[in-house]
Amino acid sequence: MPEGRLTQEKADTAAARAARPASPGLARLALETLVFLRGEIRASELWLVVIAAGVGAAAGLATIVIGMAAHGFQQILYGINFDERLSAASKIAPVSLLALPAAGALLAVLAWAWARARGTTPVDAVEANALRGGQMSFRDSLYVAVQTIVSNGFGASVGLEAAYAQIGGALASGAGKALNLRRSDLRNFVGAGAGAAIGAAFGAPFTGAFYAFEIIIGSYTIANIAPVVAASLAAVLMTQLAHFEPMVVRVSASPDLKVSQYLLFAGLGVICAFFGVGVMRLVGWTELMTGRLGRLRPFRPIVGGVLLAGLAFLSPQTLAAGHGAMHLDLTAELGIAALVFLIVTKALASVISLGFGFRGGLFFASLYLGSLVGRLYAAALETFAHVSLDPMAAALVGMGALAVTIIGGPLTMSFLVLETTGDFGLTAAALTGALVASVLVRETFGYSFSTWRLHLRGETIRSAHDVGWLRSLTAGRMMRTDVPTIAADASLTEFRRRFPLGSTRRVVALDETGRYAGVVATSAAYADADPARAVGTVMGMQSEWLSPEMTIKDVMHVFDRAGGDELAVLGAGREVLGILSESYATRRYAEELEKNRRDLIGGD
Repeated sequence: MPEGRLTQEKADTAAARAARPASPGLARLALETLVFLRGEIRASELWLVVIAAGVGAAAGLATIVIGMAAHGFQQILYGINFDERLSAASKIAPVSLLALPAAGALLAVLAWAWARARGTTPVDAVEANALRGGQMSFRDSLYVAVQTIVSNGFGASVGLEAAYAQIGGALASGAGKALNLRRSDLRNFVGAGAGAAIGAAFGAPFTGAFYAFEIIIGSYTIANIAPVVAASLAAVLMTQLAHFEPMVVRVSASPDLKVSQYLLFAGLGVICAFFGVGVMRLVGWTELMTGRLGRLRPFRPIVGGVLLAGLAFLSPQTLAAGHGAMHLDLTAELGIAALVFLIVTKALASVISLGFGFRGGLFFASLYLGSLVGRLYAAALETFAHVSLDPMAAALVGMGALAVTIIGGPLTMSFLVLETTGDFGLTAAALTGALVASVLVRETFGYSFSTWRLHLRGETIRSAHDVGWLRSLTAGRMMRTDVPTIAADASLTEFRRRFPLGSTRRVVALDETGRYAGVVATSAAYADADPARAVGTVMGMQSEWLSPEMTIKDVMHVFDRAGGDELAVLGAGREVLGILSESYATRRYAEELEKNRRDLIGGD
């Protein structure tokens, strides 16, 4: 054999070996492990807790990567030191503020590329758990994370919490889908992943756990406490091992609180509730106005960047989420005028950032704004009413109350105050303000920031409670397709011949084109004395029917309005697809409700 041919065969053999999996044994082992875990999770909750802890550790690592990436951009673009926060920088070069319109341009390009390549609207953890049984796309979530990193890293007034919770929830959703978890377990996993990421970001495991319970899952039960807490603890431990600095500001405050002061803190909760609702409505209104720009709409982040640069020139503390600014302002001597200026500029910066297309969260911005509102409240009481209220205590109570107004979760924010201060008395005061704000917002507004933005898109959910199963229980899924039919112009004699008494309760009448005309009750057809009359003379429900996409809620409304026992299900052209009885729809609803209740409490 010629030497050249032998050399070529050796090269082909080497290439074929390289193309084969490096270790088929490892792939088989991974598959067998996955099958084993799927079986063990069904048999024992302990494995669910162990895997949740692993998901939490992964969410903690993702939090570190996202935080370091955004801070790295800030170091490059604004020339700050590694241990310095952008909003607390002593000096910002005016030319550096060009990063804000540049960020707008980059976001516009990213949005254009995403629309061409995929074109889907990313689903956050709240929407996923409320409507989709915990189903999240990791690719979509990665896109949200990139947008958030660019927005925060280039200085826009948004927090990274949206990216933290998005990636944490997506990692958990992916793990849960790989393990073929039940719907309820997958929802708990998504809550655990998102909560773990928030806990890691703030260095506060209980805050992260209750963020999952109150905001992402929508309930707190024996079935979900262990995996959620394990995930949050694992995430915080991961950040501690990596020496990652949490966002929360550690402060010391031990005021001697009196009963009368709790009433003052309740008043602060009222103020924060109305202020927070105003901020959320402003964001929605700004998004609506900028959404009407027509062909210029894709360029709105650039305009927003220019506006943000102008605000940052006036007040550098409006840059980024505001962690450094909060650290400065909690201990600085600030008068009423200075506090009002900081509140107005920071709120305006947040509204512009989100309303003009930047991506991020309002979590930390609400904490910072709440602390300023609390300090302003204390200063105003001292100046105008000569009532003394500890400024630090007021700042922390305002921080929790405004965050509850915008984000939700009174226990989440109360635990944040507890893990920030270690003061149980102050935590009770924060819980007072948070509960007052929460009740007021639910009564007067009804939404948190995440559900408000979903409402603006046409959704009706008000929390992460699982209502997706309601939407999957449609008329098309419940209907019976073996529908007895007869022509509307047929005689009653023909009807009685084809449908003897007792054979069926209802028959659908069709017009001359074969489309729906009405429903004929068998008893009515036999009660008429003249058998020569047409079937159409005794039919009803001519204007009442169901569409296959109607949910159980819509179906029951139609039954109540029509007053009938059975209704036809029609297609877009009024062709008959099936028939549905009210008794069967009610029974299916009760069955699904009971199943959902068992999943909620962890029953079998």
